[in-house]
Amino acid sequence: MSTVTQEHMEDYIDGVIRGDAVLADPLEGREPLVRGSHDFAFITEVVCKVPESPLKETNKMLLAAWAVSATLLGCFVADIFYLFWEGVGIWGNNNPAGWGWPIVNFVFWVGIGHAGTLISAILYLFRQKWRTSINRYAEAMTIFAVICALVFPGIHVGRIWAVYWLFPLPNQMGMWPNFRSPLLWDVFAVGTYFTVSSIFWFTGLVPDIATLRDRVKSKTAKIIYGILSLGWRGSTRHWVHYEKAYQILACFSAPLVLSVHSVVSFDFAVAQLPGWHTTIFPPYFVAGAIFSGFAMVQTLILPARKILGLKDIVTMKHIENMNKIILLTGSLVGYAYGMEFFIAWYSGNEYEGFAFINRAFGPYWWAYWSMISCNVIIPQIFWIRKMRTNITVTFIISIFVNIGMWFERFVIAVTSLHRDFLPSSWDYFVPTGHDIFMFIGSFGLFFTLFLLFIRFLPAIAMAEVKSVMPQADPHAH
Repeated sequence: MSTVTQEHMEDYIDGVIRGDAVLADPLEGREPLVRGSHDFAFITEVVCKVPESPLKETNKMLLAAWAVSATLLGCFVADIFYLFWEGVGIWGNNNPAGWGWPIVNFVFWVGIGHAGTLISAILYLFRQKWRTSINRYAEAMTIFAVICALVFPGIHVGRIWAVYWLFPLPNQMGMWPNFRSPLLWDVFAVGTYFTVSSIFWFTGLVPDIATLRDRVKSKTAKIIYGILSLGWRGSTRHWVHYEKAYQILACFSAPLVLSVHSVVSFDFAVAQLPGWHTTIFPPYFVAGAIFSGFAMVQTLILPARKILGLKDIVTMKHIENMNKIILLTGSLVGYAYGMEFFIAWYSGNEYEGFAFINRAFGPYWWAYWSMISCNVIIPQIFWIRKMRTNITVTFIISIFVNIGMWFERFVIAVTSLHRDFLPSSWDYFVPTGHDIFMFIGSFGLFFTLFLLFIRFLPAIAMAEVKSVMPQADPHAH
C-alpha cells in the first residue's frame, strides 16, 4: 500500500478531472485510520499501558476525575436512601406534572446509550473500518448509560419495596403486570437491549483481555484476566468462532437501535394528550438518541484521547466522521420539531395547537428555545470543515448537544402536562434541590463506572485496530 501524501491526493483529483483515473483506487487519498508509521506492538503498548500499570502509578488526572465522580456517586446513593425514607414528596412533582424529572432523566440516559449499538453493530455490518478506534468507548458508554437509566424507574415508583411489581414475575400478592402497558414494554425492550449490548461488548473484549492476561505481572490480575478471557489462545479456530459470534450478535443488536427507543417513545405516544399523541415520536426519538449518543462519545473520547496518548489511534478522521453524523441527526431532529408544529396546525385541533404554541411562547419558553438553540442551530457550525476538525469546538458543541437533548426530554415531559385541558388544574413545575442533585449524581454513577472501565480494561479494541493497519493487508508488501 503506497503512502498517502498530498501529492497522491492531488494527482488522483487531477486524474478524475481528466477522466483517466476512473479505475484508480478511490481510497488512495484518504487519511489513514492509524496515524504515523507504527507497528502492531505500538498499539498493544499504548492501549495496555493504563490497565497493566500498578494502582499506585495510576494517572493523576484519571485518579482526580474518579475521586470527583465517586463523591458524586456517594451523594447520589445517600439522596436515594433519603428518598426512600421521606417519599417522593421531596421532588417538585405536582398534580399536572406528575412525572417530573425522573422520567426526563430516564429517557435522557436511554438515549445516550444508543450510539454504542449503532457504532458497534450497524457500522460493523456495513464494514465501516473507522469505527474500530471508537467502538469500545461507545459500547462501554451504552452499558453504563442504561444502568443510569434503569435507576430512575425503580425509584420513581415511590414504594421501592414494591419495585418487583414492574417485572412479569409471579408474586405472593397474586398481582401480574398489565402486558398491554407500555411501561412493561420498556422493561422488555430496555432489558433486552442491556443484555445483548453487554454480551456484545464482552465478546469484543475477549481477545484484548487475553493480551492483558499474558502481559500483567500481578498474580491476582493474571487470574482475573485469565477467567475473563475464557481460555482464549488466539488460534485460527478461536478467531473463526469469534468472528461468527461477533457477527451474529451484531445482527441481533442492529434492530435494537430502532426498536428500543421507539418503545420508549410509546410511553408518550399512546397517551391521548396533545403534544404526545403523534406518530412521529418513534423515528424522532431514535434520531435524537443517535444524536445525543454520538455527542456523548465525543465528550468522553476527546479528553481520554489527550490524557491516554491516543492521538495517533483516534485521529481527526474519526472525530470528523462523528461530527458529520451529529450534523445529520441534528438536522433530522430539527425537521421533526418543525413537523410537530405542522401536524398541530394541519390537524385543526385547537388543543393540539395550543400545546405547541404554549411550548414555544408559554411559561417554559426558555426551555424550548434552549432546546432549539443547542440541538438545531449550534450543530450547523459543522457544515464548515475547519470547525468540525477543531477539537475545542467539537468538545464544546458536544456539551451543548447533551444539554439540548436533556431540555428536549424536559419540554416533552413537562410542558405537555403543566397546562391541562382545564385551566383550574394548571400549575408550574419547579424542581427541588433533590431533583437537581439526583440528576447530577447520576453523572457520578456514569463516570465512576466509565473511569473504572478505562483503568482496568482495554479502552481501544486492539485486535480491530490492528486489522485496519497497512501491515495487516496481505497485498501491502
